Amino acid sequence: MWFVGVPRVYRRNLLNSTLLQRLNSMAALVGRPFETYQGRRVYYCTLEEVHDDKKNDFGKFTLAKSLAGLVEDSSSIEERKPKTRMELKRMVELRIKKRVKEQHMNGKFHDLMAKVISNPATLRDAYNSIRISSNVDLEPEGDYLPFESMALELSSGSFNVETNIFSISTRGANKEALVLPNLKLMVVQEAIRIALEVVYKPNFYKSSHGCRSGRSHSSALKYVCKEIANPDWWFTLHVNKKLDGCILTKLISTMECKLEDSSLYAIIRKMFDAQVLNLEFGGFPKGHGLPQEGVLSPILMNIYLDLFDREMYRMSMGYEALKTCPDVEQDGSNSKLRRWFRRQMNGPGVQSTVGENSGVRVHSCRFMDEILTVISGPKEVALASKSEIQSYLQHSLHLDVDNQTEILPCNGPHGIRFLGTFVKRGERESPAVRAVHKLKEKVKLFASQKRESWDAGTVRIGKKWLGHGLKKVKESEIRHLADQSSTLSQVSRFRKTGMETDHWYKVLLKVWMQTMNVKSAVHEGFLLSKYIVEPTLPQELRDSFYTFQKRAEEYVSSETASTLALLSCSHSESPTVTEIIAPVHAIKKRLLRYGLVNAKGNPRACYMLILQDNNQIIDWFSGIVCRWFSWYSLCDNFNEVKLIVSDQVRKSCIRTLAAKYRIHEADIENRFDSELSRLPVMQEIDGSNDEAFMYGISYSGLCLLSLARMTSQSRPCSCFVMGCMAAAPCVYTLQVMERQKFPGWKTGFSTSIHPSLHGRRIGLCKKHVKDLYGGHISLQSIDYGAWR
Repeated sequence: MWFVGVPRVYRRNLLNSTLLQRLNSMAALVGRPFETYQGRRVYYCTLEEVHDDKKNDFGKFTLAKSLAGLVEDSSSIEERKPKTRMELKRMVELRIKKRVKEQHMNGKFHDLMAKVISNPATLRDAYNSIRISSNVDLEPEGDYLPFESMALELSSGSFNVETNIFSISTRGANKEALVLPNLKLMVVQEAIRIALEVVYKPNFYKSSHGCRSGRSHSSALKYVCKEIANPDWWFTLHVNKKLDGCILTKLISTMECKLEDSSLYAIIRKMFDAQVLNLEFGGFPKGHGLPQEGVLSPILMNIYLDLFDREMYRMSMGYEALKTCPDVEQDGSNSKLRRWFRRQMNGPGVQSTVGENSGVRVHSCRFMDEILTVISGPKEVALASKSEIQSYLQHSLHLDVDNQTEILPCNGPHGIRFLGTFVKRGERESPAVRAVHKLKEKVKLFASQKRESWDAGTVRIGKKWLGHGLKKVKESEIRHLADQSSTLSQVSRFRKTGMETDHWYKVLLKVWMQTMNVKSAVHEGFLLSKYIVEPTLPQELRDSFYTFQKRAEEYVSSETASTLALLSCSHSESPTVTEIIAPVHAIKKRLLRYGLVNAKGNPRACYMLILQDNNQIIDWFSGIVCRWFSWYSLCDNFNEVKLIVSDQVRKSCIRTLAAKYRIHEADIENRFDSELSRLPVMQEIDGSNDEAFMYGISYSGLCLLSLARMTSQSRPCSCFVMGCMAAAPCVYTLQVMERQKFPGWKTGFSTSIHPSLHGRRIGLCKKHVKDLYGGHISLQSIDYGAWR
């Protein structure tokens, strides 16, 4: 067996190192030098020699062990791959979770505030967790907070919440205030959040989604589509209530079942009294990482609404096990275990043969404070369950519920709104039916292409006629209208003194349009095509074209109907499935409100971004695409969303750059071809972000910033992102485009930024402007009180 010395790749890095010394010692054990080849020493050994070495020197390294050690040493020399934000976040939170689990005794957790949260190491880890969420590098030391004094204040109960908050209010008579924590209080809230997740998150029901590992909005939509079989009725519950004393008391009493810590509950009450505990049920769509969502709101809301999940579980088991519905046919979903369970619940002497065949199912899917209830059974069961749920929410949980919510049939044409999408039931087309529809679309497309060619040709002829007429008018001016008998000469007598030729000709066309009664025309091309060119074309040509269009329409309708009749068997056997539809009209409305399209839906330049750098403009438009691709990836009409992205967002980006440089759009595309390639054209989903660790970042709402001013030495500014020590070269103004209450469409835009933040100036470094536009950080990472 031959062994050649260190390969050429490693030899340069390993000369005069411990690895080379180990190689030489290994060679002395297993072989002897044979020859030198191109500057490298070659060794050989045989199995007999190795066997003799084992006999003589038992306990020395063998060749296999030496090679294994060589690989380990070489791998340690290589640079380690840097950890991702998710890995760093898990590592930081894991240290806090270990301290929390040490306080579990006799089925409860004890004294988390005194022994875990008021620990300087815990506060430092919580601060690092905030820095990771803000996408700040942990390597630079920076200016750390006084963790020792903070821990002493927390342990003694002297931590003052009032001095660690700041308030922002709207202007005008109806002032609306938003109370936010400063960095110190934010660190304390982050430490409490991580500790509470260790205690309560493992006990949440699987029907709840949001702020949990593997329980994002996509898992909620998958549950509705795949886990609920044969639904008949569904309805959404709209709760609306801000945190008050009654809800806080019930929340703390619920938490006391698993956690005994009077100091922790005391500081939570202090936050409530200071109005910095921003917890609002149904006030706005959750999950965008908005400032008013708060750090503690997600976990506290899940703890409180876990009572609702338990009640829904009890209710569903009651309907499945005990309720009798004789009008519902058996669907084969009853198992022997369910029948045994019903017999045990009803008692040994009670016969419940009807209940065994009821087939009633009550499902619930909750994403934070958005609740969808689905019933498989008659409408009477749906009405009874809705009444029972509303009564529990109002009387037990003290929440306000919208009584106007309708119970809709699952097989209806409109569907139901949930998580910013339409959820509806429809039949899945068979391959044969899809082939028929594809044929129909091809014929319709061919006919529409011929129509477009016809219209383009007639408009072109009409424009030539218009130019020829204007030229004749100008020529008649040169000849002084010599022909007194011509119509033009007679019409020119009504021309006002001093009127230019172009203006006079437009007046003539306006008079002609009033005579023809064509005020309802869409555009000038339509006038030229229908009233000027087509009447002058040969009658045979016009008849042939319109006959072709009519025959194509009749062919599509007749062939489709007849073919579908032949495929009636396969069409009737197609299964009914649940579909997720993206609200395209809501997406277009957001584009209009953000200034990306005009009233007619055509792309336009976003003038609020013109003063920013080219990369920042492209990053903002790229953020729209990434958010849409991430949020609507499960929708059945995802291709339609992609078409809007490629058609309108890209054109709006190009026109914004064209307006900035005042050059043609084609030149912009050639000049910024490599930069525009950053706009994704296909689905790109980053699966590294976990909802439990990066809540509000994966789907952080898009915000619009306008450049306020550049910083200078006389007016310096630091980055407002928490934990960032970099200088901010620019100051931006936060633009709140709209404010919409629940239920709101989650389209990737921030539809409910608090109005008190409108016009708020924030300093950002270039890195965090890119992160904010791209959705790598949320609006919660910004310290809005940095200029107080």
